[in-house]
Amino acid sequence: MSDFDRNVAARGFGATRAAIDVGLRAYMLRVYNYMAAGVALTGVVAWFTYNAAVVTDATGRITGLTSFGQTIFSGPLTIVLFLATLGIVFFMSFRIDRLQPSTALMLFMGYAALLGLMLSSVFLAYTGASITRTFFISAASFGALSLYGYTTQRDLSPIGSFLIMGLFGLILAMVVNIFLKSTGLDFAISAIGVLIFAGLTAWDTQKIKEMYSVNDDGTVAGRKAVMGALTLYLDFINLFLFLLRFMGDRR
Repeated sequence: MSDFDRNVAARGFGATRAAIDVGLRAYMLRVYNYMAAGVALTGVVAWFTYNAAVVTDATGRITGLTSFGQTIFSGPLTIVLFLATLGIVFFMSFRIDRLQPSTALMLFMGYAALLGLMLSSVFLAYTGASITRTFFISAASFGALSLYGYTTQRDLSPIGSFLIMGLFGLILAMVVNIFLKSTGLDFAISAIGVLIFAGLTAWDTQKIKEMYSVNDDGTVAGRKAVMGALTLYLDFINLFLFLLRFMGDRR
């Protein structure tokens, strides 16, 4: 990979370059703010869903599920939630050029809330302390990787293509392991998943940076910011989940 100026939009000199840099920083800050809001919403929804779904004793040990918990964690509603989240992502991806930024942001937040309902099950499988620890490790790792993607002058697209192929292989391995139930393969999946989404974080950040154009109007810039936030949100959530599989303490 060769070094070169990755941000074509920022080529220029003097006041023009400075103005573009200010615009780029504002655009990226908007992306990160939307992404952080989505992660926060997912966490809050997951926590409140978990508390409404379980019955605990005086020591805090889970002794059973409420009727709400039985509905959320089993039965057809689980499939409905999965299809709903998948549908929102595909709808946004294929219709983003026709959506108003406010509508796209509302859909993103709706997706984050629905995913929070689904991810509340991690509190059943892992201890609260390990979830908290893994979250902060994920946040620190994500921040460092995204900063690298933003500042590097190297073209990460060859790595990105390799990671996308690896992601499809990872999904296939996860499906196969549903039937095999191999602990060794599960460990390998967790480790490879961490590496893939670590790389995707840097690659996607570089892509989102390159999407910026000083010529974009408010509508186009808003759409790009929401889609960029959705991309980084998915990278962070998956990085967190694979790290949790890898290092989380099960109940």
